[in-house]
Formats: sequence, structure tokens, C-alpha cells
Amino acid sequence: MTSRSSKLSNGIQKAYSVPKATADRVSPMIIQSADQQGVHPVLLAAMIHQESSYRSHVVSSAGAVGLTQVMPRYWQQKCPGDLFDERTNINCGSYILASYNQSAGSWKKALAYYNVGPTNYNTSWKMKRQGHKYANQVNQHEKDLKAAL
Repeated sequence: MTSRSSKLSNGIQKAYSVPKATADRVSPMIIQSADQQGVHPVLLAAMIHQESSYRSHVVSSAGAVGLTQVMPRYWQQKCPGDLFDERTNINCGSYILASYNQSAGSWKKALAYYNVGPTNYNTSWKMKRQGHKYANQVNQHEKDLKAAL
């Protein structure tokens, strides 16, 4: 494990009470994927905390799966493979977030898109409000993690 992943792992353990084995396993994946997609690793780590609390086998009532809670029905073409696999899921989640940042023009709006989808965000004030709330929650998790680093 590199010093970057070790530092991130320690922060994830401290800020989010994630078991050491889990944090040690996923931290290098978060850094590698974030670097490939141009996403800040701390933001990606904060989003994973918001989405799944670092539980890789979580399935939401809407059918979203894994650490980054990817919706297979929307992303299977762009993210082939087993979305319960931590590396595959993290790579997919960071790809989606980076894509949304490209279209939204800001990380905050990209997070809102990630939560409610661009169409819902742009057509429903209620969904836009929910997306903003989600983005604020992730940003708070990001601050908590930065403080623990």
C-alpha cells in the first residue's frame, strides 16, 4: 500500500468508523480510480460513505448495488462486469461522477445528478432539492474525512 492509500485508509477508519481491513482494501482502488477519472479521491471516498457506508453488498430498494450504489439498468453498457466487485463498482461510480461533472460543470451539481439523475434534476424542483441535499451531505462527509487526514 502506498503512503497515499495508507493515509486515506487511516482517514476513512477515523472519520467513518470503517474496519481497518475494509479501508485498507478499498483505499488503493479509490485512489487509482479517482486518478484515472480526474475525481478527487477524498470526494469519491466521501460519496462511497454516503452511498453505502463502505458495505459492498448493499442493494437499495431502487436496485442500486455496491459501494457506489450504481443502478445496473442505467449503467450496464458503460460499466460491464460484476457491480458487486469492489474495484468494478468503484471504477463505475467514479466514471459516472466524472461524466456528470463534465455535463453539469461543477462537482456539487455532479453529485446532485449522481443522486437523482440529470433528467429528474432538470425537470422537478423536488428532485433538484433532494439532489442539493445529497450533495451537501457528501460535502460534509468530505470535510469530516479531510479533518481526519
